[in-house]
Amino acid sequence: MRRPKGIKTRKAVAKRFKITGTGKVLFRGAGRRHLLQGKSPKRRRSLRKAAILGPTDAYRITQNLPFSH
Repeated sequence: MRRPKGIKTRKAVAKRFKITGTGKVLFRGAGRRHLLQGKSPKRRRSLRKAAILGPTDAYRITQNLPFSH
């Protein structure tokens, strides 16, 4: 049986980004997995939080997440 045509969500993007209620794009910074001893405590603390993506990249991400905005 054929799949019906339509818009699909890019699943790789959906796993990595989140759209807020106001339409901003949140992402988690890279570099938190290993080798944390060599990073300063300030840098490690800032990696805990999710950051807001810039407008150029945010546009590209929202194009791949058609049902979130």
